[in-house]
Amino acid sequence: MDDDTVGLRDVVEADLDVFFAFEHDAEAVRRSRFVPRPRERFVRHWKERILGDPECYAQAVTVGGAVAGNFGSWWNGDRRFVGYWLGRAYWGRGVGSRALGLFLECETTRPLYADPFKDNTASVRLLEKHGFRRTGTLPHDEDGYVLLVLQ
Repeated sequence: MDDDTVGLRDVVEADLDVFFAFEHDAEAVRRSRFVPRPRERFVRHWKERILGDPECYAQAVTVGGAVAGNFGSWWNGDRRFVGYWLGRAYWGRGVGSRALGLFLECETTRPLYADPFKDNTASVRLLEKHGFRRTGTLPHDEDGYVLLVLQ
C-alpha cells in the first residue's frame, strides 16, 4: 500500500486512544477552540454518543493504514452536521481533502452543515473546497463559529 493512500473505515475501540491524543494536541486545541475532555469523559462520549448512537456515522481516517483522524456526522435538531479531527502530522498534506471527499460519498444527507471556529481558516477552506457555503455564524461559548452548508 502506498504510504499516502487515504481511506476510511469504521471506528474501532482501539482508535479511541489515538483520537484522545489528537484531541489533546495543544495546537489543535488552539485552532479549533475545542476544550479537550478528560479520558473518562472522552471515552464515554465516544462509546455512548457516537458509537452507541445508530444515527451517528463515524469513520476513522487512515493514511497508509495508520489512523490519521476521524470524520463523523450527527443530527442536531433538524440539521445534520459533519465534524472531523485530524492528527497534526497529517495537516497540510491533502489528507483532510481526500478524506472529506470520501466521507461525502457515503454521507449523502443534504443539506449537511458544519460549524468550524471562525479563525480556523484551514478548516473553513477545506469545507468550502468541497462545496460548503457560508450561511452565517453561531455563538458557542462566547466564540464565533462559521455556519456552512452543503446543499
